[in-house]
Amino acid sequence: MNQSQNMSQQAGQAKGQAQEKASGMMDQMSNAAQSAKESAQGAGQQMMEKAQGAADSVKDAVGANKRS
Repeated sequence: MNQSQNMSQQAGQAKGQAQEKASGMMDQMSNAAQSAKESAQGAGQQMMEKAQGAADSVKDAVGANKRS
């Protein structure tokens, strides 16, 4: 194998390694984004539940929450 072919092979290997590394980084970023989305959804749900509880407490306090 001559020097030109050797350099070409090394360049091809480097390109493949870079593509593999980039793919792995994209997977990590995707996982992090999904985790952040799930955390935000969970926090939003908790806030809605707390707001509903607070509204129910106010209704109870003023007698607006009539129970049968």
